[in-house]
Amino acid sequence: KQSNALKRKLQSPHRNPPLKHKHKPSINTFKKRATEADIREKGSSSQKSLPKKQLTDNRNESQKSKPFIKTSSLFRNNPDIPEIHRKAVQQVQENIFTTDCFSQLDLHPHLVSVRKAVCLEIVQKQTIPVLLQGKDALVRSQTGSGKTLAYGIPLVQSLQGMESKIQRSDGPYALILVPTRELALQSFDTMQKLLKPFAWIVPGVLMGGEKRKSEKARLRKGINILISTPGRLVDHIKSTECIHFRRTQWLIIDEADRILDLGFEKDVAVILNALNAERETRQNVLLSATLTEGVTRLADISLNDPISISIADEIQKALKPASQTDRQANSSSNCMEQENFAVPEKLKQYVMMVPSKLRLVTLAAFILEKCKFEKHHKMIIFFSSCEQVEFYYELLLKVLSGGLESEQPGRSSVSSPHLQFLRLHGNMEQEERTEVFQEFLKSKTGILLCTDVAARGLDLPQVTWIVQYNAPASPAEYIHRIGRTARIGCHGNSLLVLAPSEAEYVSLLASHKINVSEIKMEKVLSSLMKDDRFKLHRPGSKKSCGTDPQEVRERATVLQTKFENYVHSSEGTVRWAKKALQSFLCAYTTYPRNLKHIFHIKSLHLGHVAKSFGLRDAPQNLTALPAAGSKKKTKPRPKRSDLLKKTHGKHRLAEILRSEYSSGMDTGVSKVKKKKKQRKPG
Repeated sequence: KQSNALKRKLQSPHRNPPLKHKHKPSINTFKKRATEADIREKGSSSQKSLPKKQLTDNRNESQKSKPFIKTSSLFRNNPDIPEIHRKAVQQVQENIFTTDCFSQLDLHPHLVSVRKAVCLEIVQKQTIPVLLQGKDALVRSQTGSGKTLAYGIPLVQSLQGMESKIQRSDGPYALILVPTRELALQSFDTMQKLLKPFAWIVPGVLMGGEKRKSEKARLRKGINILISTPGRLVDHIKSTECIHFRRTQWLIIDEADRILDLGFEKDVAVILNALNAERETRQNVLLSATLTEGVTRLADISLNDPISISIADEIQKALKPASQTDRQANSSSNCMEQENFAVPEKLKQYVMMVPSKLRLVTLAAFILEKCKFEKHHKMIIFFSSCEQVEFYYELLLKVLSGGLESEQPGRSSVSSPHLQFLRLHGNMEQEERTEVFQEFLKSKTGILLCTDVAARGLDLPQVTWIVQYNAPASPAEYIHRIGRTARIGCHGNSLLVLAPSEAEYVSLLASHKINVSEIKMEKVLSSLMKDDRFKLHRPGSKKSCGTDPQEVRERATVLQTKFENYVHSSEGTVRWAKKALQSFLCAYTTYPRNLKHIFHIKSLHLGHVAKSFGLRDAPQNLTALPAAGSKKKTKPRPKRSDLLKKTHGKHRLAEILRSEYSSGMDTGVSKVKKKKKQRKPG
C-alpha cells in the first residue's frame, strides 16, 4: 500500500517531482561540518573572522605561521619584477679639483689664509677670475662642486678692497637670493667664515619663519651682504621703509632653476624692479646645476653680456660650440629630453625593484643593514609629501629603535645607538627646522627623513647614502637629490626604489646619461637574519644559519606584523596612516604628463600600497581623493582645480611645493600647523 501511495504522489498532474524529495543535507550534517571546522580552527589558532581563502592558505602552511594570522602573506600575489634592459651609457662626469691653489689667484692675503692648503675646484678656477674682472656670469655646474665659494670669494675680495671703507649703516652692497631657508642659513655661515678677517663687513639673513620685527631692526642697523629667500625679501620691500638698494653692486641668484620651479618668478621680477629703480649698474651672477628655459629667460632679463661657464660642456669636448645656444632656444620639454647631467665622479648609483606590498619592510631592512650592522653611515631618505615624512619618522622610530618592545628580554640590543632618526619638511616650525638641520649637520651618523626641501644646495658633510623612496618628478630633480652625497670629491651612494610598473624610469635616466646598477630586494631583506628581534620563536627550532629564503620571508613577515600592530594600536595611528597614504596618492597624480606612462594612478594596487603604510586592508573612507580610474575633471577639490588652471607644464608642482619654502607671509599657515600638531597621535 505504501509503495502504491508513493507512486500516486510521484505521478502528480504537473509531472514534477515534489521539492521535499530533492536531495539536500540535513541539519545534523551542517552541525557536524561546523563542529569539524571549529576543531580545525582551534587546532590552528585561527580567528573566526578570517576569510575562507586565508584559512585554506593557513592550513596548507606549517605550524610556524601561527602568530601571523592577521597579516596576509607578503610574498603572494605580487607582480613579477621585470628584468632591467638598458644600454650601458657613459656618464658625464666633472673632475672636482684642480692642482691650482688659492694663493695663485690675485686675492687678499687674509682671504688666501682662510682657504690655505686647499686646492681650487674647477668651477672656482673658471668663475673667480671672470667675476674679479667685474663681468656678469651664468654658471652651470653639478651640485656639490663648490659654487658658493666661486661667487663668495670674489664678492668679499671686491668689497674689502673698496676705496672708501664700508660702513654698516650703508646698507646692502650685495644681495644673494636662495630658494630655501636651510640654504640661506648655510650660505650665511659660509659668508661669516670668509668675512672673519674683515669684521667691518656685516652679513645678514632674511627668511620666512623668523620674526619680522627683529629682521626690521637688523635692516635698520644695516646689513652689507644680504642673503634672503625671495618671498621674505618681497615682503620687506613692500612693508619695510628702511630697506634700500642705493649702493647694491652685486646680485647673485643661487640655485636659479629651483627658485623658478617653486613659482618665485614673479617675486624675482619684483626684486629686479626694486633694484633697477634705485641703481641700474651692478654685477649679476646666476648659478644653477641644470639649464632650463626659465633660467635662460631669467638670464636674459637680469644679466648684461654674461660670460657662460658650463663645466660639463668643457669636459664633453664632443659637444659643438653652438650646442648651448641651441639648447637655450629649445622649449623646456626638449631641453629635458636632450640635456645630459653631470654626476659626481665618486658616486655609485643603484636602483631596486620592490613590489608595493614589500616597500616598508625592504626600507626597514636597508636602514638596519647600513646604519646598524655596517655602522658609520649617514643617510637621507626622500619622500614626496610632508605627511609621509611625519608618519614614517614615527613608525620607524617606534619599531626599529625599540620603543615598542621594552618588555622583551632582548631590549638591550634593540635600543641601538646607531639608529638616530630626524625629520625635515616644510610644515615644521622654523625654529624646529633650524634645530634639526644643525643637529644633522654636526652628527657623524643618523637617518634624515625629508621632502625636497633638503634637495637643493645643502652641504651636509659625511652623508654616505641617499635613498629616494618616492621617485623624483624629473631627471634634474634626481640629480639634485643625489647631489647631497659624494660632495667635493668624497665617496657616496644613492638608491632609487621603484615599483615593477615604474621600471621604465631607468631607461629615462639612461637617456640622460645616468647609469644605475640594480640591487636585488632579496639581498636587502636577507640582512634581517642578523637581527634576532624578527626571528620566529617556535619549540624545537634550531639556530638559524646562512640565509635560508624561507626564514628570510618569515622574518620579513614578523617585521611587517610589528609595523601593523603599531599602526592598529589606536584609532589615531590608523587615521595618521590613512592620511599619509592619501598624501602619497595625491603626490602620485602630480607627475608631469610626459611621465604618466610610467607613474599612473591606475597602475597602483590600493591594497598593496596600503601594506606599505602598515594598514592591513585597503581603506574605504579616503576623502578628497580621485578614484583610481577617475578623470581629473570630475568634481575635484576646488583648490587643486584652481591650481591646475593657474599653473601649466613643468611648473604644475610650484604652488604645491611652495608651502615648504613659504616666506611666512600667510597668517593661516601657523594656524594649520597648530591644528596638525594637536591631531598628532601620542
